[in-house]
Amino acid sequence: MWLKAFNIIGFQMVWLACVAGAGSGLIWVGPVSAAIFALTMLRYGGKAAADLRLLAIALPLGFALDSAFAASGWLQYAQAWPSPHASPVWIWAMWTGFAMTLNHSLAFLRERPWLAAGFGLFGGPMAYWTAAGAFDAVSFGAPVLWVLIALAVSWALALPLLFALDRRMATMWLQESIA
Repeated sequence: MWLKAFNIIGFQMVWLACVAGAGSGLIWVGPVSAAIFALTMLRYGGKAAADLRLLAIALPLGFALDSAFAASGWLQYAQAWPSPHASPVWIWAMWTGFAMTLNHSLAFLRERPWLAAGFGLFGGPMAYWTAAGAFDAVSFGAPVLWVLIALAVSWALALPLLFALDRRMATMWLQESIA
């Protein structure tokens, strides 16, 4: 139970470090906190191989998703390094932290794709809305309602997709290890 609590609190701290760091010009705060959190989860979480597999899925998916919003101009990220047309390094850090929750505090969503979609539908846009309003880490380059709807749809698809891709990769790795 302590591990689940650590996972929830740890990711919230990573999220806060990422958005507060980006909003205040301290781009390094998010990546450092994400690295500490991820290394701690990999060392003590008991699911290092599964966590690394999900990280390998989540980072490219997250990069593509957030880069699409940046390239379209619908989202503008503070501290947009390395490019204003792609997701910044602090977003990569956030996705790293998020990936570390999928086998732990968010594992209950794994076999419930509709619940995962609902979680993404509401949780995804709320995170961006809060990052924009409270921390100036993100700004909206299109009407806010349109951006929030697009984020909701994207996250409602992305979260179940993460679990489905992970399930597929786990099955493939298991079949390869048996062969």
